[in-house]
Amino acid sequence: MATVTIIVDDQLKEQTESVLSELGMNLSTATTVFFKQVVRWNGIPFELRADPFYSVENQAHLLAAAERMEKTGGTVHELIEAGDE
Repeated sequence: MATVTIIVDDQLKEQTESVLSELGMNLSTATTVFFKQVVRWNGIPFELRADPFYSVENQAHLLAAAERMEKTGGTVHELIEAGDE
């Protein structure tokens, strides 16, 4: 058996252990399951993608909406929705 050492945020570890406990497993078991799935799928066994909120396009849209709000007034929601028209 091999020993794997990782460093994670304390709060993330506690939250993860809480979820895993609800599933009836510990961190070691979950890690073994993950490793087996990596081997089975020959890669990460789930989709990895960036949050679209932080995309260049969305950030430009939000900046334009903020500039319109500064110039013309209105609520943030009205200005963001007006940018879609």
